[in-house]
Amino acid sequence: MTYENASIKAMKSSNAYQGTVSWSPLKSIWSSSCYLIALIGGVWTFNWDAFLLFLLFTAFVLCFGHSLGMHRKLIHQSFDCPKWLEYFLVHLGVIVGLAGPVGMLRTHDTRDWAQRQAQCHPYFGHQKDMLTDWWWQVHCDIKLNRPPEFKCPEGIKNDAIYQWMEKHWILQQLPWAVLFFLLGGISWVIWGIFVRVAVSITGHWMIGYFAHNNGHQHWLVDGADIQGHNIKYTSLITMGESLHNNHHAFPNSAKFALKKGELDPGWWVLKVLELIKLASHLKTPDDLPKRKELINIEKN
Repeated sequence: MTYENASIKAMKSSNAYQGTVSWSPLKSIWSSSCYLIALIGGVWTFNWDAFLLFLLFTAFVLCFGHSLGMHRKLIHQSFDCPKWLEYFLVHLGVIVGLAGPVGMLRTHDTRDWAQRQAQCHPYFGHQKDMLTDWWWQVHCDIKLNRPPEFKCPEGIKNDAIYQWMEKHWILQQLPWAVLFFLLGGISWVIWGIFVRVAVSITGHWMIGYFAHNNGHQHWLVDGADIQGHNIKYTSLITMGESLHNNHHAFPNSAKFALKKGELDPGWWVLKVLELIKLASHLKTPDDLPKRKELINIEKN
């Protein structure tokens, strides 16, 4: 296939389907703690200003952090920006609560590689029932018998700031927790940190589940075991991330909304950043190499 992940080096013996899914203590304890504190503390401390903080800060972090910083910038390098802004955007991506920058890159690129193979483990394609898939994705990791090699890009591997973010990815919630406590007390901490993280973890899993099983498709990737689907009705609240069929077709495009009626708030924000000279070289499908394996099924 013409699209490859630079961080993944597969050998002839590598395969994406033989492996074991097992409980991940740190991942499970972290997510379970957030769920428990969000459920109990969220009810106990509910007030409207804390709820408003949750809505606004969640949207801000998902857009600037997860979609722009972690996904479109760090992982796919689909636009350029000043280094200080890149660090801030990726930091916001870290406090979504899923993993550090290296962990996110490894997970994303390994999954990406696996889905493009002729056969992959159901863990990578969200192919089990919802309850099993939730347990796998939120509480477990997969260990392939013959995995590809992950080679962290030199620009991340040798970057002291990114390595610090990776080592202390959970602790990066702390400065925000202190700020929220000073501004609004314990209710702001619970809703601004724990409810937000619990909802973000769950939302990330749900979009991954549905976007690999149901929804509209413009394109198919020939030879790939797992195809992406567009979930248009959630594209606004996911900052365009649920337009997953478009993303499977053009992974390094900074623009996810490619057809009439598709919404991509992340792209709108990038265009504003470009207007004020904080972003440049925004890639679109027209800027990317043609993929021989990409089939436009709407023309057939």
